[in-house]
Amino acid sequence: MTIVISNIVFTKNRPLQLDAYLTSLYKYFPAELMQTYVLYKEELFGEEYRQLFSKYPTCIVVREGDFSGDFLDILRQVDTKYILFGIDDVVYFDAVDFDLIDKTFDENEDIFGFSLRFGQNVADNGRDEIHKIEVKGQSLYKVNWRQGQTPDTKYPFELCATVYRSELVKRIISSSRNYNPLIVKLFSPASPIMKGLGKLISTRRILKAFGYFYSPNTLESWNCRWCQNHKEILLSCLYFQKICASAIQVNMVNTSTNNTNCGSTDYTVEALAEKYKQGYRLDIEFIKRKKPQDIQCNEAFFQLSK
Repeated sequence: MTIVISNIVFTKNRPLQLDAYLTSLYKYFPAELMQTYVLYKEELFGEEYRQLFSKYPTCIVVREGDFSGDFLDILRQVDTKYILFGIDDVVYFDAVDFDLIDKTFDENEDIFGFSLRFGQNVADNGRDEIHKIEVKGQSLYKVNWRQGQTPDTKYPFELCATVYRSELVKRIISSSRNYNPLIVKLFSPASPIMKGLGKLISTRRILKAFGYFYSPNTLESWNCRWCQNHKEILLSCLYFQKICASAIQVNMVNTSTNNTNCGSTDYTVEALAEKYKQGYRLDIEFIKRKKPQDIQCNEAFFQLSK
């Protein structure tokens, strides 16, 4: 069977949560259709990550050195029709038939992406117009992100659970960055000048001006902002059928972005890594039964079992 989708997932200090992401992903979507790349920042828990990666030998694991350069190297390797991004605290609890997703892309000229994190309850907010369509005899929905009325419906480019055409992702990333050779040499995140400046000042504004993301958060937010600022040249609609995944936010690994669901001391990265060593895993069936109904949820959905 031909691999048609590249799954690029980002992780740091969360082996137990990455295990849940991969376990749930492959439970609901055929692994034989997918090549997974894991961009892994080694900071803590190297042994736990090595244990995890040994369970998934088909994953291509890239140890982060320079996030921007490492991600672009992965993107250059992608030769599949579609890209799906992932973050290690996302969990899948349902699926959409992939043939249906493929057919939706083939039949609809206005499709920007197919969301697995939207359901009617998320998108039907009383402010956005939701359109119902039929594909392969099944009901689907679409919302125009270019006219989005909420933070969720006007946020088209995200790293949680949306399927995009690979050519669109490459176009967005290419368009949002400065490729002037001198600029690349002087102002890319790994350049000597930026490393030196980083000891003296915050380089965030400089990097943002040239499109040089340096973390998953900036990869998502800066490229999403580029889409919002160039909406007139991009396709208009996000399609969806039902909510299939949610980010279960119980701890925080990136201090540049505030996470209001940071959890208790039971869910620190250290506590969960120790639980992982002891053989505990996130209870995927429990999450399936509870069925989160939002893009993000909290520790009420986070139950461990052996």
